[in-house]
Amino acid sequence: MTDTMPSDLLDHARRADGFMPEDEGALLHRIARERLPLGPALEVGTYCGKSAIYLGAAARAVGGTVFTVDHHRGSEENQAGWEHHDPTVVDPELGLMDTLGRFRRNIARAGLEEQVVAIVGQSTTVAAHWRTPLSLLFIDGGHGEQPARDDYAGWAHWVDADGYLAIHDVFPDPADGGRPPYELIYLPALASGAFTEVEAVGSLRVLRRTSGAAGDPLL
Repeated sequence: MTDTMPSDLLDHARRADGFMPEDEGALLHRIARERLPLGPALEVGTYCGKSAIYLGAAARAVGGTVFTVDHHRGSEENQAGWEHHDPTVVDPELGLMDTLGRFRRNIARAGLEEQVVAIVGQSTTVAAHWRTPLSLLFIDGGHGEQPARDDYAGWAHWVDADGYLAIHDVFPDPADGGRPPYELIYLPALASGAFTEVEAVGSLRVLRRTSGAAGDPLL
């Protein structure tokens, strides 16, 4: 069985709005195929579903479930006046971003509604009530300092033994991009002693949980 993403689903991923380069998406898909038979995956930060299609394709191939957590109001860099703002996803009545509809259409068009389960809410609120071990956690939420801290504190300890923590937009060189995912998620994960880096493509880092088990606190 090949771990290559089916061409029809790859086309859906390519067409979906988002910020996941194809080589990084291929890595995400591959590690999801490896881990999903052992338990669910969870993505923090969904936007319009681009990376969720890579994950969902893996879930469909091996039999698994992917949860996505997002308030769908856009992160800081998606707001009006910022570089990644898209006015076409602003609710005309509320004047707020609303990417949920576009996400749902993208997942439906890809035929992945049975594999990808959307949880609509603040990451901190959902994490406070989450108790399920994760075979794979993909953090790609808000890139400000507090959201990065919150996503790490709320979710990383739910990665099960030998499970993967994947982190997007990790830039060791400040010239390449923002610092919070690197300084407040990636470095603390390594410093905890619970995670060991196993792979990297572009700005995507994959760490394996090599100490402790899901639910154990991280130092």
